[in-house]
Order: sequence, then structure tokens, then C-alpha cells
Amino acid sequence: MKNFALIGAAGYIAPRHLKAIKDTNNNLIAALDKFDSVGVMDRYFPNADFFVEFERFDRYIEKIKRNNVNLDYVSICTPNYLHDSHIRMALRRGADAICEKPIVLNPWNLEALMDIEKESENKINTILQLRLHPSIIKLKQKITSGSKNKKYDIDLTYITSRGKWYDISWKGDESKSGGIATNIGVHFYDMLSWIFGDVQENIVHLRESHKSAGYLEFENARVRWFLSIDENDLPGRVKVVGQKTFRSIEIDGEELEFSSGFTDLHTKSYQEILKGKGFGLVDCRRSIDIVHEIRNSELIRLKGEYHPFVSKK
Repeated sequence: MKNFALIGAAGYIAPRHLKAIKDTNNNLIAALDKFDSVGVMDRYFPNADFFVEFERFDRYIEKIKRNNVNLDYVSICTPNYLHDSHIRMALRRGADAICEKPIVLNPWNLEALMDIEKESENKINTILQLRLHPSIIKLKQKITSGSKNKKYDIDLTYITSRGKWYDISWKGDESKSGGIATNIGVHFYDMLSWIFGDVQENIVHLRESHKSAGYLEFENARVRWFLSIDENDLPGRVKVVGQKTFRSIEIDGEELEFSSGFTDLHTKSYQEILKGKGFGLVDCRRSIDIVHEIRNSELIRLKGEYHPFVSKK
């Protein structure tokens, strides 16, 4: 049984990490969040110590270490801009880090963490759960075994409705979240680069606070992508049935079915990490490069390959 601490216990994604720690038969000894609405912990680890101040949390971690209680992992579910700092804290305390994506916002942050990881005896892991999705694994096997010279034509569309709270929260602040493409798109870019190879072209057609779109060309794929949190972008057939999310990946005109199978992907991620097979800094480098370029690229007029949803804007 390994000992875990968790930072960001009141966040949206924290319950998946709590469940994963529980499902893998491990123990949560401490949790931190500046917000105290963490009743979800009763379902998993009611006896874990809880802190609302980082200083007291950090002092507690140091104290238990002096009392020969080993902290093995720190799970990080905090806002994107804080990941870097909290990963460093985990390594300083002699623990491995398990961090939600995006692991950092900028490529140079990744390089600095690589140096720090080398200096420590610990590992930095990130959650890239799409790589563990059965349909995505099957697709990768198909592409890997196919022609090395073929380029697939792909339309990626992801619309996940968000309310007015989004703009007020840290997610609506690009300096903290990285913007739409980073916040809700980074795991798709990771999946695409994992399957289709290095990026050859990265063009941005639309970049607004609630939506973004562009064109990515990989070694084996041409991808038109569209991401949005505006429910007005939902297709009519989706609105009619009351759905608030639309997720689609179309490859050479065929829909990739991957709407199900997400339930236990965090638990699977933890199982691989505990076996020493987690995804590290090198694995997420391409996706961090992609989103950084999307944030900083010059917008290109609508010409050539662009997502059909953009023409409606």
C-alpha cells in the first residue's frame, strides 16, 4: 500500500483521482485545497487530514516524513498554471508526482522540470488517459500496421458547454489556463501526435475566449479541428435531445466511436504508474509544443483546409 497526498481536492477532476487511489488499494494521508467543499472525500478517505493553507499542508508532509511515514506520491489536480510549482514541491518532499494535463503551459517549463527530475530520485507522471482508451489503442495499432506514406484526413470536433461561471474562474484567464485549446484540447493533440507522428504544420484560423479552430498536419494525418465551450455551436441534432457535449473524430469520412469507455481511465492510468509504466515529461512534449504555438501563432485567413464549423461563424 502506497501513501498519497492530493493537491486540489475541491476541483472537478479530483474525484477521479480519489477513486483511482482507492481502486488501486492505496492510502490518502493528506489533501489540500483553499476551498473547503470537499465532502466527496467521505466517500473515499474520510480519515485523511485536510488543509486549506499550503504552508500547513507542506509542514505536515515534512513532519510525517521526520516520523518515518513515507510519502510515495503527490496527485496534482490544481489549476494549470500551478502544476509546475506543485510538481516541484512533490519532488522536494521525496515523492513521485502524478499531475493532470496540461502538465505545464510552456515548453521551457517542461525543460526545467526535466532538469529537476534528473537531479531527484523521483518521477514525474502525467495523465494522458486517451492513450489508454480501447478505441484509441485499436486505432493506433491500425495506423502503425498500415502504409507509412498514407495521410489520413481527419475532422476533430469537441464542443462542451460551459456556463457564465467559466469566464469568472481561473479557466477563463488565459494566463492561468492557457486558453480553450490548452484547457480542453491538449489531450486530443497528444492523442493525435501519439498516433500520427510529428507536427509538420500548425495553422490557427480562429482563436477566441470560447472557441478555437485550426489545421494541424502530422506525418500521417491532415487534421481540421474545432473546439468550443459555446452551446450555440452544438449541432441541431444534439440540441434536440438535450445533450450539452458533442465529441467527434472523423477519419477519412468514417466516425471513430469513442464516446464510451472513459469511466475507469484514471484508474488504469494509476495502475500503469504504480507499475512504473506511467507517461512522463518526454511523452507530453509534443502536445505542449502544439498548444504553445496555437496560443502564439498569427491568425490565418480562411483559406485551404479549415474546419466546416468555422465557416458558420
